[in-house]
Amino acid sequence: MTAPNTLPRTLVLWDVDHTLIETRGVGRAIYDRAFPAATGRPLVKLAQISGRTELDIMAESLRVNGLEPTDEAVKKLADALVKGYEDARDELAATGRALPGARKALQQLAADPAIHQGILTGNLREVARIKLEVFGLDRYLDFESSAFGDDHADRPELVRIARERTEAQSGARFELRDIVLIGDTPNDVKAALTAGVRVIGVATGKNTETQLREAGASTVVPDLSDVARLIEGGNRR
Repeated sequence: MTAPNTLPRTLVLWDVDHTLIETRGVGRAIYDRAFPAATGRPLVKLAQISGRTELDIMAESLRVNGLEPTDEAVKKLADALVKGYEDARDELAATGRALPGARKALQQLAADPAIHQGILTGNLREVARIKLEVFGLDRYLDFESSAFGDDHADRPELVRIARERTEAQSGARFELRDIVLIGDTPNDVKAALTAGVRVIGVATGKNTETQLREAGASTVVPDLSDVARLIEGGNRR
């Protein structure tokens, strides 16, 4: 086990889409291909995606397209989505991007032994892995002490799951004030506040800085380029 004086003191949990990366339409295209592959029907309507878990999105998407979201139907759709992203790695690399400052922010936080970086995302685990691998960001994040959209349909529950996994993996213990969630949507902010942890809102998605503050984020940055400010916000007590 890691010596006590070298254990991390802060757990930083990163959202993925519109916080670290953008698929720039590739994600929707993959859904359009995966849905009929899994169900035999075209995707007429996709559930609202922003800030939600994939379990929630898949269940609603099945319902609004006239299908019962049974465990089997959800699993088939999840498997089709993972295969869709695996097959579209080159497409994603060519069309999507890592957001400005994302790599630098991850690198700088990774260099601090007091900080442990994980993921808290609505994406399926393997979809998140593919997205981050495509843009070379996976090396800075611990997938084993993270939480994903196939772990639970309720986003605040993902905070609990990530905390328990990180403590089991690292041997460290994190009070709620030692956990920072970084995300771009009011749902990210709500998840953090519901779970009782700190949150940094990043206005790199569809929501403005004002909207993120109105949702309850006390620390909001326009993007990830100001790493010093980001870390200052994350370490604020």
